[in-house]
Amino acid sequence: MSRPMVLGRPRERDERPVRGRDALSDEGIGWIGAHGGAGASTLTRLLGGVDIGCRWPDPAIGEPARVALVGRTNVDGLRAVSRALNAMREGRHPAGMRLVGVVLIADAPGRLPAPLLGRIRLLRSVAPVHRVPWIPSYRIGVEPQRPPRQLTRLADLADARPARGSR
Repeated sequence: MSRPMVLGRPRERDERPVRGRDALSDEGIGWIGAHGGAGASTLTRLLGGVDIGCRWPDPAIGEPARVALVGRTNVDGLRAVSRALNAMREGRHPAGMRLVGVVLIADAPGRLPAPLLGRIRLLRSVAPVHRVPWIPSYRIGVEPQRPPRQLTRLADLADARPARGSR
């Protein structure tokens, strides 16, 4: 008879380190998903930081002031990124939040169609854009032998190194 696997207790929301109530933290980076399935949790696993989810960072729990907006490269993902950037332009984000860039994660292998590339050019006119290519091994839960150079550059932005064998 095999022993059941015992998982650690999930962290409660209020267990995150709090640097100062009602203030965003100057430490770390937060990954904001512009939409569900954007890849924020994957970037958190690979590069560290905080997976903020599909919302702005919460000053009440001291989430990072430095954030990257994450989206997929399909039309819905790029539209969601555009809406989030527009909300920022309108000031609908917490005081002190600093966007360090937009991270676009490939939604499929291969080249993007021209209309999507045009949308990305438009996004680049508003914020720094970092593209992460399609990484087939992640689909089956295997780390690549070497992280793609785009992920390594993104690690510099996050002040981290891509994790190896962290799956």
